[in-house]
Amino acid sequence: MTGKERMQRILEATYAMFPDAHCELRHSNPFELTIAVLLSAQCTDETVNKVTESLFQKYRRPEDYLAVPLEELEQDIKRIGLFRSKASNIQKLCQLVIDKYGGDVPREHAQLTELPGVGRKTANVVVSNAFGVPAIAVDTHVERVSKRLGVAKEDDSVLEVEKKLMKLVPREMWTQTHHTLIFFGRYHCKAQQPKCEICPLLDICKEGARRMKPTSTKARKTTVTRSTAAKTKKSSS
Repeated sequence: MTGKERMQRILEATYAMFPDAHCELRHSNPFELTIAVLLSAQCTDETVNKVTESLFQKYRRPEDYLAVPLEELEQDIKRIGLFRSKASNIQKLCQLVIDKYGGDVPREHAQLTELPGVGRKTANVVVSNAFGVPAIAVDTHVERVSKRLGVAKEDDSVLEVEKKLMKLVPREMWTQTHHTLIFFGRYHCKAQQPKCEICPLLDICKEGARRMKPTSTKARKTTVTRSTAAKTKKSSS
C-alpha cells in the first residue's frame, strides 16, 4: 500500500465516521478565534468555551483587553492552564494588532505568527477557519493519529507531520481533514483508551494491533484452559 493509498483509506473511514467535523472553539470573528486558539494550548476546547462565554462578552475589541490591569485579565481566564503567560500574551498581541494592523487580526500566515502567543498551529487554524485558506493544523490529536496510522514516523516533528499530510491530502481537503482527524483522535482514537476493537482502520494500525494482542492472547489462554478442564473431566468420568 502506497502512502497515498493509505491516506485515501484513512480519509474515507474518518470522513464516514465524522462527516460533520468542525472547529469546536466558539467564536464570532477572526479576533475571537485567535484569542480562543491561543487559550487552547495545553487545554481542552470544552474548558476554553466555558471561559470565553463570559470573556467575549466583556472583551469585544483589542482595546478592551488593554483597558484593564493584567491581574484582572488573569483572573478572568484563571481556569485556563498557563493563564498568567497567556494573559500577558493576549495584551501584547492586542497592542501589536492595534499598532501594526489597525485593530484587525492580519490575514497572512507569516503576519499571524509574529503575534505574541501565536505559533504555526494557531496561525493555521485562524487562516483556515477565519479566512478560508486551506491549511492543516497539527495538534496533539492529529499528530497522534498520523503516527499511529503510519502516515508519519514516531520521531517526526510536528512540522514534519504537517508536511507529510499536506503532501498526501489534496489541498482543497486540508482544512476539513484537519477537523476530521481531530474528531477521530478526540472521540475515537484516544490517547489512553482508543476504541481499537471497533476501529475500521485496525488492520493498518500498528498501535491497534499491539493493544489488541493481549486481549487475543488472553482469549486463547481461556480457551486452552477450558479445553484442558473439559478433557480432564472426561477422563475422570
